[in-house]
Amino acid sequence: MHDENTALRTQLVALLRGGQAHATFSEAVADFPANRISERPEGVPYSAWQLLEHIRITLHDLLEFAINPGYVELDWPADYWPKSPTPELKQSWKATVKAIEADLKSLEALVHSPESNLYATIPWGKNNETLLREVLLAADHTSYHIGELILLRRLLGSWKN
Repeated sequence: MHDENTALRTQLVALLRGGQAHATFSEAVADFPANRISERPEGVPYSAWQLLEHIRITLHDLLEFAINPGYVELDWPADYWPKSPTPELKQSWKATVKAIEADLKSLEALVHSPESNLYATIPWGKNNETLLREVLLAADHTSYHIGELILLRRLLGSWKN
């Protein structure tokens, strides 16, 4: 279906996917050395694991806020950052990557849906938030931390580019 916002919707999805001005999320996490995800290079306050999990938590929170009338606000910063630099389970890295990819796809579907009004105020919001604002915030936040993941990889000597 074509509406007056088709071009905007297309650009928002491209922004969520990344890769136009920097590496994509998939590129940033591909082949990340499993034995290095818990390391905190000197001067860096978090590990790659903590950064990845922060991306997941925040992205999911933004998605939930956009779609869930029963949304419960998380406590900043405690609920947004894992305390341990090491995941509890060995499979957690892959599971977190998949969860981020799934939430990005959900946001993309929401943006593409002609039922979604990008400009309508989210009724349970406190500051006149809109779906457009949440999608832009999700893309901005995720791309910022993709850059940090790549910097961590460089500091750990595991970035090929």
